[in-house]
Amino acid sequence: MKIYEVGGAVRDALLNKKAKDKDWVVVGASPEEMVSKGFKPIGKDFPVFLHPESNEEYALARTERKTGHGYHGFNFYYGKEVTLEEDLSRRDLTINAIAKDANGNIIDPYGGRNDIKNKIFRHVSDAFSEDPLRAIRLARFHTYDHLKDFSIDETTEKMLEEIISSGEIANLSSDRIWAETNRALSSKNPNIFFEVIIKYKMHSPFFNKLRIPICDSSSNNLVRWAELQVNNDFSLGDNLPVPNAQKNSSDVLMTLIKITKDMSNESLIDFLPKVNMERNQSLISDLCCLPHLSDSKDLILRLLENTIKADFSVLKNMPTEKIYEEKHKIYKQIVNQSL
Repeated sequence: MKIYEVGGAVRDALLNKKAKDKDWVVVGASPEEMVSKGFKPIGKDFPVFLHPESNEEYALARTERKTGHGYHGFNFYYGKEVTLEEDLSRRDLTINAIAKDANGNIIDPYGGRNDIKNKIFRHVSDAFSEDPLRAIRLARFHTYDHLKDFSIDETTEKMLEEIISSGEIANLSSDRIWAETNRALSSKNPNIFFEVIIKYKMHSPFFNKLRIPICDSSSNNLVRWAELQVNNDFSLGDNLPVPNAQKNSSDVLMTLIKITKDMSNESLIDFLPKVNMERNQSLISDLCCLPHLSDSKDLILRLLENTIKADFSVLKNMPTEKIYEEKHKIYKQIVNQSL
């Protein structure tokens, strides 16, 4: 049994970048042998184990064959005779198909180090086009600071186009697409992810109305999603499992923008309960960095400050039929103080 460090951690080390996680491949072992050594099995489709001490993932070397549609349409073989080179050959890009042995020796059968040197994203084999998720992941790889200047090899571009024209992206689960999107939104260069989606026409069916990729005015993931939404007329996310926090951020932004269109006293009084300033205090402060709110930023922040200061405790013991009227008075006072 031999163990090798593989994938992104090896790639990042060659780029003098510290990796967050490490992945390992085990050659010449069976699932039973792994369990006997204390590894905890966690893989559903193929044998992946957690190390008993480090909790890092160790996968048996495997080959795969396309048998269906989407990300899960594969059969896997993980016999003890599967070699490291065979395992690396199924990976997406040459820069991710590099391994390191226990002595620190680099195993690079597909020219990954040379592509790192030349800043190129190049597929390992024709199997690249069999997994449609690789198209989305390739877009996300561009968001890493140390990979953002890489270009896509011409032959890999053709395979990317094959994936897109095949319609296979539609067979991916929306959960997988959102996971990649969310990771992009949390990166240092979120715009690039959506730029690549637009450039290679990967819109359907998850980004159908995406036209403007800008979403980097803030480092806050929620604000970034809201900015992407406003730049695309709040038309994104219909086919994605967008979490409630992100939905709320775009809803709050939509309401705040209405202030710029009608700043009459009555409109502002109606606006306050809709945006729920107390609950969304931190979010609203962060949203005010967006250029879409530049004209109304000062007013919004004054409304926020005065809402937080307002005394709503008087409503606790008030008859239900009088609460609305009293709330209206409080909101009116907040608006008058803020104008």
